[in-house]
Amino acid sequence: MEDTGVLLARVRSGDIVARNELFARYLPVLTRWAHSRLPRTSRDLRDTGDLVQETLLRALGRVHEFQYRGEGAFLGYLRQILVNALRDDARRARSAPDPTTLDEGLHVVSLSPLEEAVGRRRLDAFDEALDRLAPEPRLGVVLRVEFGLSYQEIAEATGRPTADAARTMVSRALVTVAKSMGGSV
Repeated sequence: MEDTGVLLARVRSGDIVARNELFARYLPVLTRWAHSRLPRTSRDLRDTGDLVQETLLRALGRVHEFQYRGEGAFLGYLRQILVNALRDDARRARSAPDPTTLDEGLHVVSLSPLEEAVGRRRLDAFDEALDRLAPEPRLGVVLRVEFGLSYQEIAEATGRPTADAARTMVSRALVTVAKSMGGSV
């Protein structure tokens, strides 16, 4: 399997095969992550696969703006584009009539699997606390917590000299996140 950095360089030079390889490599990973984040009501309005494909197309269309620093850095870049798309969808959904309101006035609660496990408020608090971190610790937390990358992979993505340095960075960032959330992690 060719390194993501090599594929990105090929995409920058117009290589369609490399673009397709990147698309195929990251589509399943992003789909799993998006599925855990996208509320079921939003999935009815917009297919998770469509959202992920749009994310990949945006990222690959702006590949010249991205500075490659390892596999994890590109995954973090894709995640941020996907988060922005999810936020855009949430804003649109808030302004649209609620399709899950029944005639009897009952409201159907529809949460993503992650929301069901953590709760919407805690997930929002986590995202807000994450947004307040510096870019590299934020990327480290995202890569570890949300994508399950190893500390070695995180070290490569964030420019840390060792896996232990990445572990320390992620641990400290998680403490900061927990404090920002009022210790509710």
